[in-house]
Amino acid sequence: MTQALPVTLAPLSPAQLASLSADRSAQLLGLACIGSGLAPRHDGLPLQRVAAPLLGVGGDGADLFGEAWRSASTCIAGDALGIRFRADNHVLYGVIEVDEADYPARGGLSPLQRATEDAYRRLFRLLDAEGFPELWRVWNYLADINAESPEFGGLERYRQFNVGRQDAFLASGRLAGGAVPAACALGVRGGPLSIAFMAGREPALSLENPRQVSAWNYPADYGPRSPTFARGALARLPGQELLFVSGTASIVGHRTVHVGDVAAQTREALANVAAVVGEANRHARGAPFAPAELDYRAYVRHAADYPAVRAAMEDALGAAASVVYVQADVCRADLLVEVEAAASHALEESE
Repeated sequence: MTQALPVTLAPLSPAQLASLSADRSAQLLGLACIGSGLAPRHDGLPLQRVAAPLLGVGGDGADLFGEAWRSASTCIAGDALGIRFRADNHVLYGVIEVDEADYPARGGLSPLQRATEDAYRRLFRLLDAEGFPELWRVWNYLADINAESPEFGGLERYRQFNVGRQDAFLASGRLAGGAVPAACALGVRGGPLSIAFMAGREPALSLENPRQVSAWNYPADYGPRSPTFARGALARLPGQELLFVSGTASIVGHRTVHVGDVAAQTREALANVAAVVGEANRHARGAPFAPAELDYRAYVRHAADYPAVRAAMEDALGAAASVVYVQADVCRADLLVEVEAAASHALEESE
């Protein structure tokens, strides 16, 4: 008899999302809702709302996509430090949202920089208090990611975010061992800084891409602080391996390539995903992962580029690949598309 995996990720239709309001299952870790449709409220559950339009969907309320992280065991629920979370014996999933208006500029620090640092400091305090100190994966969404702030030396908002994030890592002693989580950071039209995260009791293996300079080692051309994330992460649970591929774009070395060509950028991004999957397979204890089996989110800067992005994705992965297409801004103004992915494999009990 096959044993249920400790953690599973399940896509949810709008109808399934609505029905969850009556689902009193103690085995839900958390939810993510993407789209411009109205996300249902789920009191007591960590829910990340990503207010970005879906691409390639119909009307009648279909502009809403959900993902549910489920546990095979009973979860505990908590709300502390402004963070709603749920956890089982191995994994904690949480969501924190902060409003930049609550962080006036001070000492030369922008509201976004201060908000980011405070959110991450609270996140780390929660993980230490709850006994899940190892941060595996983070999903970051912020407004106007490519906007520049003249009052802060013209520093782009994504770079302000990077300063605040790294300051929190440093202040919390999180860079001493060199391990950083898989992550993404996308731009949405408005709303709070929204951060969802997954953490464990044991560290995940950080993955890098041999085709790229590690993000945490970027030159100063990309801002006063480097982005603090790994290209991917491989986490192990009893009987399971979880693969996370970070937000991945058309970057070779540290430079954007194929500027202005969205189809070529998509192919390059997928080549980078394949490289991260290859690194994961060098360490995987179970069956190798394959790019076509992953669950993807594809973030497309311009809605008009959706057909070209979809065609390139299907050409590389097959028409049956699991891909959710979202209109969102990418961390560099010359990047037109970004993809991220996740997958899970069972391990034999003897491993």
